Amino acid sequence: MTEAYPLRRSDTLSLPLRVAELPGRGEVRFQLTPDTGARAALAKDLGIERVRKLVFGGTLRPEGRHDWRLEGTLGATVVQACVVSGAPVTTRIDVPVSRLFLRRMPEVDALEAEIPEDDSIEPLGSILDPGAVMVEALALELPDYPRAEGATFESGDVAGPEGGEPVRRTPFAALEALKRDLE
Repeated sequence: MTEAYPLRRSDTLSLPLRVAELPGRGEVRFQLTPDTGARAALAKDLGIERVRKLVFGGTLRPEGRHDWRLEGTLGATVVQACVVSGAPVTTRIDVPVSRLFLRRMPEVDALEAEIPEDDSIEPLGSILDPGAVMVEALALELPDYPRAEGATFESGDVAGPEGGEPVRRTPFAALEALKRDLE
């Protein structure tokens, strides 16, 4: 039976836990619910308009004698600009997050090595910070090309001036525009 320790909470983007102070048995529960200021700073760092909601909760538990496993759930509501129109696009993210922190990382012998299939393995340092895992997981889950409902993007077009039609771009479009401006 796994012993549970008190819930560790934070309203910031960080919850540093010293590995040497973690219990050798049982699990450490955590919950991060960053406040408005922390979410605004994160949105700026991620280059998005807004992080409306953000919660990351889960457990840290020993894995063997020296390693630690983090299991959690990330829930977020983010607002990004549409890649076509610039209109705000709201996205809800709810994903499981898992990391295995290893005291000794597997060694790579070859000069050229492939990226391992298991991308949840991390080196174990003296501090485990579920907040750092939360920020990384959110950054990886953000849509690369958010698109507002009904926004269409034709190949070769870019959004025109506000409220205007998309402008056709060809390799010589910039030269053509420069020529018009000079005349």
